[in-house]
Amino acid sequence: NLKNQLLTDHGHNPLMKKVFDVYLCFLQKNQSETALKNVFIALRALIYKFPSTFYEGRADMCSALCYEILKYCNSKLSSIRTEASQLLYFLMRNNFDYTGKKSFVRTHLQVIISVSQLIADVVGIGGTRFQQSLSIINNCANNDRIIKHTTFPSDVKDLTKRIRTVLMATAQMKEHENDPEMLVDLQYSLAKSYASTPELRKTWLDSMARIHVKNGDLSEAAMCYVHVAALVAEYLTRKGMI
Repeated sequence: NLKNQLLTDHGHNPLMKKVFDVYLCFLQKNQSETALKNVFIALRALIYKFPSTFYEGRADMCSALCYEILKYCNSKLSSIRTEASQLLYFLMRNNFDYTGKKSFVRTHLQVIISVSQLIADVVGIGGTRFQQSLSIINNCANNDRIIKHTTFPSDVKDLTKRIRTVLMATAQMKEHENDPEMLVDLQYSLAKSYASTPELRKTWLDSMARIHVKNGDLSEAAMCYVHVAALVAEYLTRKGMI
């Protein structure tokens, strides 16, 4: 039947991709407040019925969804920010349940990556509105009695803390873009905060290396690349690929 077709290859199939793109299109186009709320409700149902689509295999659909939801966490409308924050919380909470209440690593990483992308794409993403949305997500975790005695609330707090670190560091980088030494120090602090997310740590180490090369500090750049190589080797070893 249709549901089995949609679940083929953990939801990574052409039919599910077309269905998901319809949902995504509703988020990417300007909608009324009422329409958006209904889209958020429909997305909850999709996530609940087809969790493997977002938490297994490729991360492209989870990534795209996190990006669009986070944009609405910066909405000028308070009601939309609240709805978007609660939907993002639902995505994380559902991920946690899907792993047998062990972690929500997939959504955690995609949220951080999406925030990093939004910094470049959306002006004011680190403002008061977005900070309020982060607080809503934290409150949802703290008031969720079912998972009160699990690691989930503290993991959510860690995620929002990491997001704030990225936003603060990015703002500082803009202030010190003409001070190479300060800029590299900020890049290093940010890379260090990603000890548990190799993909993003590598991204910031690469960025540090480019700054060193630009300034003629080739030894320092080489050290960054050695660190990246070690990071990749460690990751591949954990995956059993080398």
